[in-house]
Amino acid sequence: MTTDTYTQTSMFDLWRQNHYLYKDKYTSHQTSYIENLLPEIAVQLNVYDIIDILQRRLGNDIIQRALDPNRGIESPVSYHRDSQWLKKSNMVGINVRTIGNFFNVVKYALTIPKSQDSIHLLPIWEPGVVGSLYGMTSFNINTEFYSHELATAIPSLDSVEKQLKFVVNILHAMGKSVGMDVIPHTDRFSEMVIAYPRFFEWVRRVGGRIISNSETIYREVEEIIWHYLVRNGTANGTPISYSKNTLFSPEIPILNDEQRLEIIFGYKNDAQGRLRRRVELMHELIYQGYETLPMTMAPPYRGLHINPEEFMIDENGNRWYTYEFDEPQAMSRVFGPLARYKFFHSKDDNVNWELDFENPNKYAWEYFCQKVYECQKTYNLDFMRGDMAHIQPRPMGVPAKPDRYYDPLMAVKHYVQKQGVKYFAFFAETFLVEADFMGYGDENDHLEAIDADSTLGDLQSSVVGSAEFMQKFVKYNQLLRSRKFAPNFTVMTADKDDPRFDEFYRTANYVRLFVSLFFTDMPSYVGLGFETRNMHLERGLNEEYTKLYVFAIRDDSDRDKVTHGPFIWGKNHYQFGLFQQMHQLAENIWEEIKGRSVKWLLEPTEEQKLMIWTLQDNPKYIFVVNFDPHNGIDENLVREKTFNHPLNQIFTTGHYSQQHECRVYRLED
Repeated sequence: MTTDTYTQTSMFDLWRQNHYLYKDKYTSHQTSYIENLLPEIAVQLNVYDIIDILQRRLGNDIIQRALDPNRGIESPVSYHRDSQWLKKSNMVGINVRTIGNFFNVVKYALTIPKSQDSIHLLPIWEPGVVGSLYGMTSFNINTEFYSHELATAIPSLDSVEKQLKFVVNILHAMGKSVGMDVIPHTDRFSEMVIAYPRFFEWVRRVGGRIISNSETIYREVEEIIWHYLVRNGTANGTPISYSKNTLFSPEIPILNDEQRLEIIFGYKNDAQGRLRRRVELMHELIYQGYETLPMTMAPPYRGLHINPEEFMIDENGNRWYTYEFDEPQAMSRVFGPLARYKFFHSKDDNVNWELDFENPNKYAWEYFCQKVYECQKTYNLDFMRGDMAHIQPRPMGVPAKPDRYYDPLMAVKHYVQKQGVKYFAFFAETFLVEADFMGYGDENDHLEAIDADSTLGDLQSSVVGSAEFMQKFVKYNQLLRSRKFAPNFTVMTADKDDPRFDEFYRTANYVRLFVSLFFTDMPSYVGLGFETRNMHLERGLNEEYTKLYVFAIRDDSDRDKVTHGPFIWGKNHYQFGLFQQMHQLAENIWEEIKGRSVKWLLEPTEEQKLMIWTLQDNPKYIFVVNFDPHNGIDENLVREKTFNHPLNQIFTTGHYSQQHECRVYRLED
């Protein structure tokens, strides 16, 4: 089927007329995904239709195992003895909020072919301020991702936790590895902050002035929380038969985490009760001048003051001041709603805002690692995306011999692997920028020091074929072959599906997808919605951008971020049709090419925008990509680089555009 079909016939009509054929091809294992199924249609399919499709494809025994909490489905990557597999994985990122619930992830996954073998779930935790997915307020699973239709069809799946287990099992049965976000920070007044004050940094202020940033302020915070409990009673009604130190000290493991949270906030399933207690405690602390130090990014990381002229007043009358750096640098950022774990104690009682990297806050490390492992174990997750992995706060740069307390994300990976999950992998959020820009020292050295398997990179933040794009791609290609981690050929991410970045995705989107699939020794990443994303020659509605669903802002005063109603899928069906052709090509040759190392026939440079490659141990196919927006492919150069071998062209995007053309040839005998 050609892309012309998608301009002459409505995709919706095409589906209505042929859906039985497409479903039958999938359920009979002729295809690894349901062809020509728009994601917009997929997430609206009836739950019983989906279960029928899954039973026909996977078999009833697999469905029953997926439902059995004592059995489950083994991960498709569990046979690996280490985490190297992630270095060649093609990943799809899904913000569950854009599609409503966990079960809709399965529906969407029906549109994803086997060539895209990993699914990254953006944060799945209970959110705090402005509903930001990255401002987690507890380690509870976000109940907004609960599917009522799934619970109606399968009554045993009557909680969001059970549904997530089932969904991960089904995704595993579909051949997908599944990963979660690991976030080394929380909401400023999360349950973790109040239950474990000594795991975070605190300040005391009077009005718009910090009067103390002492290392030991947490003791005063614990005292306030303790008096609140004595005055108001425990949330679960149990008598206080222990001391304040027993409640708060991690050195005395009399109370486990669940008991501590129930005492302070109440039972897990009482969300409103927990929220009420948390807000009351927050008000108590703020009234007495105590608040967590907001999270920072990029050098110098430390040294903050309050701007007394800039503040906002929330609906409860609390005044939230803006924190600023004493000596800001280019990328210095303060994230007002967030607090980072206190992974290190400070020097000299924090008089000069210096951390003592020789004195880790070991109990905070253990707590953070253990909580992530509990989630990995409960839901059988295969990898983590380490949020803000670029943070490296040591002014002297990356140490020559990093120890086990060098980085919390590294510690999590190693902690999980030591529990026997040797294949647990680490996808790092870094942007491969110059040294001392987003973190002290060389970011490439940092990635190796934290034992990252792959990293996001920033290829999505430039126009295909531009000087910036070529410079980045050439650099990533070199890093791929010289470093222990693998940069991603990143197509689009949730944080770049934003009105500010529309210009990146107005041309040559098919080139991005083509390289992500067929450049087989570099991993890739693409966010949900890219397949039908509108061109946005003019700014679209807020509801058309997945980034704006990372938040849950309903206040019209924030016009750039506010959303009303569900995510609106793009209507770029011509692009979807072109992508379908690429997926069908990959489907036909994937078993011959997957994971194989590339052999360059013409390697790109910053000036040389035509690239030609084959595969090291199976040179049956020749892949050609032209990044040049001004010139077509030089046929003579292709023949020269393929040694005038007879070639049979089996794919081209030339009918769409002679510039930015992609081709695939099969070598003829």
